[in-house]
Amino acid sequence: MAGEASAEAARKNTQDAQQEQQAPGAGEEPQFPVHGDALAAAFFDLDNTVMQGAALFHFGRGLYKRRFFETRDLVRFAWQQAWFRLAGVEDPEHMQDARDSALSIVKGHRVAELMSIGEEIYDEYMAERIWPGTRALAQAHLDAGQKVWLVTAAPVEIAQVIARRLGLTGALGTVAESVDGVYTGKLVGEPLHGPAKAEAVRALAAAEGLDLSRCAAYSDSHNDIPMLSLVGHPYAINPDAKLRKHARGLDWRLRDYRTGRKAAKVGIPAAAGVGAVAGGTAAAIALHNRRRR
Repeated sequence: MAGEASAEAARKNTQDAQQEQQAPGAGEEPQFPVHGDALAAAFFDLDNTVMQGAALFHFGRGLYKRRFFETRDLVRFAWQQAWFRLAGVEDPEHMQDARDSALSIVKGHRVAELMSIGEEIYDEYMAERIWPGTRALAQAHLDAGQKVWLVTAAPVEIAQVIARRLGLTGALGTVAESVDGVYTGKLVGEPLHGPAKAEAVRALAAAEGLDLSRCAAYSDSHNDIPMLSLVGHPYAINPDAKLRKHARGLDWRLRDYRTGRKAAKVGIPAAAGVGAVAGGTAAAIALHNRRRR
């Protein structure tokens, strides 16, 4: 399957990724990631970092194919995603409209149904869009015995599917409210975006007993600078213009896996999808308990 093929390609690329990290100019810098370091972990943004494009948009395409909504809704949904990518301005009212649109699509559907469909959509639209280079970086952490989490603005159900298919530890993402296993069309908490991502990572690190100075974080967007600034090993992956400038100023490591044409468009940020609750582990536990009642 496409997911397994991606994982195999990542394993083959792991050595190349490690060699890249030790490229000329690294000097006497010790090998990273450090094997056997139980206090270290890695946190990966999803959209345009691990996967080309926005996971929420690809998920929307799959739902449209299954007649969850009509063409006019797809057009509006696509426009909202394009706005975030092109404008680079996160207007609160516009973001709220995008979240409401996404939540209205799943309202009344069962959580189990969306999880099952998410597996199919991953194979149809997402598996081939995983960046092999980023996948290899994640695999290097796994091979070193470290845990690896996705930290994303995408719905947690999508994030969990992707994390599981890639063999990662887990994911923090949108916590959509459900009662008796049925989506209500509301969020639990607020979007996991910007500083909220840093709060979620900090909370997860505390729960896991991690030393953030020994951890790594990876993102394409300047919106994730708070998360990247938390860890001792920040990486700018396929960075937008603001993140590239910030990373160079602080001597952060950069990786760009795009083609030359796409890499030239570094001013286009990742789409801001539906968010997750800050400090997402607590919200996920609360939601899990509610579902089991």
